[in-house]
Amino acid sequence: MKMSDRKKKILQIVVDEYINSAVPVSSKSIAEKHLTDVSSATVRNELASLEELGYLTQFHTSGGRVPSPQAYRFYIEELMEKGGLSERDLDYIHEAFSHKSNDVEHLIKDVAKVISDLTDYTSVAIGPRAEEEKIRNLALLACGDGRALLVIVTGERILRDSFIEIPENMTEEDLENASHVIAKLFEGKSLSEAKDVEDEVLAEFGQYRQVMREVIDALKMYTRPRDEDVVLSGAEKIFKHPEYEDIGNVKNFLSVISSKDKIAELIGDEDDEIQINVKIGSCDDADVPEDCSLVTATYSAGGKNLGTYGVIGPIRMDYTKVITVLENVGKALEGLISNKNKEKDDKDEKK
Repeated sequence: MKMSDRKKKILQIVVDEYINSAVPVSSKSIAEKHLTDVSSATVRNELASLEELGYLTQFHTSGGRVPSPQAYRFYIEELMEKGGLSERDLDYIHEAFSHKSNDVEHLIKDVAKVISDLTDYTSVAIGPRAEEEKIRNLALLACGDGRALLVIVTGERILRDSFIEIPENMTEEDLENASHVIAKLFEGKSLSEAKDVEDEVLAEFGQYRQVMREVIDALKMYTRPRDEDVVLSGAEKIFKHPEYEDIGNVKNFLSVISSKDKIAELIGDEDDEIQINVKIGSCDDADVPEDCSLVTATYSAGGKNLGTYGVIGPIRMDYTKVITVLENVGKALEGLISNKNKEKDDKDEKK
């Protein structure tokens, strides 16, 4: 059924009012505050029709209406007006990133904090997908007790927290030779390509085969999100919202944010483009709790993936503010990386 312009306007008013007040919206308040040229009875009929269409619900016969998850989805896609940030918010973003490094690992926590501070919701973030990082160098360093430290240098970072088992009779010279051979094989490959080396290739490594298999097993671990790649900021802010006076809602929310694996599952499968994604728990086929929404954006700049960031909060969240913040933070990051790259190019030209 095609929705009339008046129904759209009334639905927009109900969603905006409920987001701002968390109080069910009545036909009387709509007629008196927003549609002064329309009778309360007409508004009441339109509200009843929107309820039949599944966009509104009513807790009590004599009470006002509240939006359904379906209404929020329609609101986001059809009715929401473009927002803007205040000069104060824009200055905060600029100041927060003005002296930051373009080191992705150090950016993740800062970006999550900025998003949480500006939206007043809990923010979640996950670092860039490691599987596409190119291996620049790889080394095995003897540590004694039949173990070696695997150090992997990519174009983004240094990975050096993985110990592998080596044969007891393997000398330091043998380990150095194995390290050289394996490094040559993997140089220039992405982590995802390196972890998919076939058994036929392993067979060619003879005495180094066990070491090679250990290295591949370690590489597989690097392509999965690690705890330090998943960041949560402002978890306590969820309790500012009246929805979370209900203990059941609190349990649902805590079940998600208390597990970094669950956070990674929720936000780790987004597209690599800069775009806004909205998941409404009880409306979408998602693992978001039914009383929550998740709004995320995946950022890239200078050909570099900067990770996925977002906000998790009540379905009755201020989507306009959240989306505007995510868009402006993305622009700030893009400007930061572009400036850092320009500075690097200028230094290279002077050499």
